[in-house]
Amino acid sequence: MKRRNFIRTSGISLAALFMSDTLMAINATSKKSVINFPDEVKAVMNDQTVTLSSQGQKEWTYHQLTVRLNETGHSLIAEIQSPGVKLSSVTLSWKIPASANSVIMNDHWERTYGDVSWHKSQETELLPWYFMERSGSETNGFGVKTGTDSFCSWQVGKDLLSLTMDTRSGGNGVQLGDRKLKAAEIVTLKSNPGESPFQTTRRFTKVMCDKVRMPKQPVYGINDWYFTYGNNSEKLILEHTRMMAPMAEGLMNRPFSVIDAGWFKGPSFSPNDVCWGNDMKTHDENFSDMGQLAEKIRGTGMRPGIWTRPLCGNEKDPKSLMLPLIKGRSENNPVLDPTIPENLERIKSYFKLYRDWTYEMVKFDFTTFDILGKWGFEMMKDNRMTEPGWSMHDSSRTNAEIILNMYQAIREAAGETYIIGCNTISHLSAGLFELNRVGDDTSGNEWERTRKMGVNTLAFRGVQHGTFYAADCDCVGLTLKVPWVKNKQWMELVAKSGTPLFISAQPDATGAEQKATIKECFRLASTEIPVGEPLDWMETALPKAWKLNGKVEHFDWD
Repeated sequence: MKRRNFIRTSGISLAALFMSDTLMAINATSKKSVINFPDEVKAVMNDQTVTLSSQGQKEWTYHQLTVRLNETGHSLIAEIQSPGVKLSSVTLSWKIPASANSVIMNDHWERTYGDVSWHKSQETELLPWYFMERSGSETNGFGVKTGTDSFCSWQVGKDLLSLTMDTRSGGNGVQLGDRKLKAAEIVTLKSNPGESPFQTTRRFTKVMCDKVRMPKQPVYGINDWYFTYGNNSEKLILEHTRMMAPMAEGLMNRPFSVIDAGWFKGPSFSPNDVCWGNDMKTHDENFSDMGQLAEKIRGTGMRPGIWTRPLCGNEKDPKSLMLPLIKGRSENNPVLDPTIPENLERIKSYFKLYRDWTYEMVKFDFTTFDILGKWGFEMMKDNRMTEPGWSMHDSSRTNAEIILNMYQAIREAAGETYIIGCNTISHLSAGLFELNRVGDDTSGNEWERTRKMGVNTLAFRGVQHGTFYAADCDCVGLTLKVPWVKNKQWMELVAKSGTPLFISAQPDATGAEQKATIKECFRLASTEIPVGEPLDWMETALPKAWKLNGKVEHFDWD
């Protein structure tokens, strides 16, 4: 019987793609599995799809384009050279079918949107960065290392597994010139006997990220957004902080008070846009000295944090510093081109200023949308991460390289200040920032949104906590509009999950019962707790059964 027919009839999993099991020298009980060399390599160059010819398993060519694959014993590294052409993508394909009985778990480019689950694969489904497969009692992971220089996504078809390395720069193919691009380092993993899918996924995220950067202590605290939605003021921030600070009384690990959007002066063309400013250093009339405000927050016993949108351009800036107008990018909001050194220096100056103001944590937002003109869920449609036909100032670097370079500049400027990325590219944030907002916004207005975005995010992105970054699943919007019976469960789950807990507490909604619960949740959130494990996540996208610090607990999200 031919090997491929055997695979089809026996129904074994995608692990058939692994060329070997290699014992790790540092731990002989742990195995890594290396994927086979692909059966086919295609590329999109000069806007045309071409098929490369094999020069042996390790090298594939088409005219000026060369793709080399180097097997390290633990991974498969893809390197690309394409002098003289515009290269949009390279796709590696393996012609081995998946098991008809297997299910997969997806991930996202940036945040998740309540849409991650274990499910049957579909040929058209895009699987950014990595995916997990469960077949029988075996779990397998397929992914790429974090910090890569292309946007990598998988697709699982009936007779095909493929990995596409998107190398566009803006909406056009990158022009690499004579340099070599390390497009991806492919890693795979098999489960150990008796290991749960959650445990295998945790182990695989450690394989993908070589060095995680975590806060020195668990991060928790308050944020004003979900009851102010940008209509904040210095007076309100201090009232909120002073109300909440006593609930962390006696805790050695102190909470944060994060000033969200709304503190800065808005542009004349859109004065009511609380998420946009002509610059990210000038406060509006509702605030005074931002450095003094940080000290006032610290005087309450909380640690000051602040929100920023670093790619906001000034309406008086020359257009040559801005990204071109494309669909999804408002003509009224000039966005700084992150490939221009002058703009990077401006971005760095903001984070240096926040350090001078003595803020201990900075949350930066909107950079993926501002650069690419799409939200993460929109980027999944038709595999179009951005509109075609536009370029940044520097077209010799891929979008992944450009964004990673901006992140590295922010990291450098921030120093030891904690950074929370929001609307940031997950695989490029890992290892650089202490925290990452891993899901779309919860809500202070409607429970259904918190249920969808919050619970799903914690279940399927909480698995990355401590291996990529501290996974921030967003706030508890404690308001009169959301039933306390639901919010209480959400607050307790986050507090017991070991992930960061942030609470937006409307004063009118914060009575004696709420304060008692917050005090206990702050106590839990201030300590190191094992990551919460969803026990029924293979049956539902909104798990109700959880293993929390060794104890099984049940929640009612309906």
